[in-house]
Amino acid sequence: MENKHVVVLGAGFGGLTFCQTFDHPNTRITLVDRQNHHLFQPLLYQVATAGLSAPEIAQPIRSILSDRPRITVLLDNVVDFNLAEKKVALEKNTLSYDYLVLALGGVTSYFGHPEWEQCAPGLKSLDDALRIRRHILLAFEKAENAADVSEHDRLMTIVVVGGGPTGVELAGAFAELARHVLKSDFRRIDPTQARIVLIEAGPRILAHLPPKLSASAQRQLEKLGVQVRTGTKVKTLTQGRVELEHGEVIEAENIIWGAGVSASPLTKKLGVELDRAGRVKVKPDLSLPGHPEVFAMGDMALVLDDEDKPVPGVSPAAMQMAKHAARIIRDELELGRERAARPPFRYWDKGTMATIGRSAAVAKIGRIEFNGFLAWVAWLFIHLIFLVGFRNRLAVLLQWAYSYVAYKRGARIVTGLSEETKRKEN
Repeated sequence: MENKHVVVLGAGFGGLTFCQTFDHPNTRITLVDRQNHHLFQPLLYQVATAGLSAPEIAQPIRSILSDRPRITVLLDNVVDFNLAEKKVALEKNTLSYDYLVLALGGVTSYFGHPEWEQCAPGLKSLDDALRIRRHILLAFEKAENAADVSEHDRLMTIVVVGGGPTGVELAGAFAELARHVLKSDFRRIDPTQARIVLIEAGPRILAHLPPKLSASAQRQLEKLGVQVRTGTKVKTLTQGRVELEHGEVIEAENIIWGAGVSASPLTKKLGVELDRAGRVKVKPDLSLPGHPEVFAMGDMALVLDDEDKPVPGVSPAAMQMAKHAARIIRDELELGRERAARPPFRYWDKGTMATIGRSAAVAKIGRIEFNGFLAWVAWLFIHLIFLVGFRNRLAVLLQWAYSYVAYKRGARIVTGLSEETKRKEN
């Protein structure tokens, strides 16, 4: 049998799981990603808040797949698609395929205000996390030198926009960083007086959870000192300034955006129907309409569950989609496309959880709802299970154990100062 070429775009949870799951002797796989590493995104906020260092939540793609000789990894950017001719245009290559797996993920959405990105960075990559960490730590350093009271207050204010899991986790971690980790590091300022504001346009934070758990999350955040503003919309954003719809203005050195996600802009080049968030409206088997050899998954695919509700854009869903597509392609290679069945994708919801701070979290697994220390422990170990590689799990567990007992965060190194100085001079 002639070897079939499977091209996988994106080495996130969907793309990497497909490569780890799919194996057929008559195929070769080319995996394309613009980064050389797989990133465990659920823990990005820990890097942004100095809880973990970057290598603890990322691992080189080539290292993960080193025992798979039929997989070629390319560091490249996707430029365009020609679905009719079964080709993908990259910056440095053009690939022909027999099957195409689209797992390109999502990007931060500013709801029609792309200019806000310069004032309020999102959190999607290690570069984003390291940049946020640098700016947060620098703000305290600048406050230590500030003589003006209003300037001191502005430097000590952090605004997080968006009350979803990312926003809640960031706000809680920032509050802990200021009130417990940095409190003894400075002499002229009192980091415990830092102002952390979480802004959510909807009536409650963590709206995907039951109201009881949302209320518990808000209470736990407020216990940490976070000011939670629900039912509050942002009107305008400028550098260091947030204007809310009801007229209030908040001056803040750091504004972090965690309010929305949209599909990769590359979906617009596919020539198929998209939803308002730019996601591909796939068929029940995850293939593109009119292109049974192309599968889309994760944040870039609109997949409906048994209740006609969109499957959430979380890592377990992307991993399940990847395994489903792998099974379909494997069956078609074994039995032939005409004889192989294409069952619809069924999402198994393994539960939802969000961490708020040390010993504080909320979780819903099946019909069971719980919060506090038990939810935090469950969150901790479930995330460790999904980390790629034993070394990562062990390193993260030891780091967290140290942080938990000593209230110390070892990743508080500020780098990139010379680059920032050069940018300002230019």
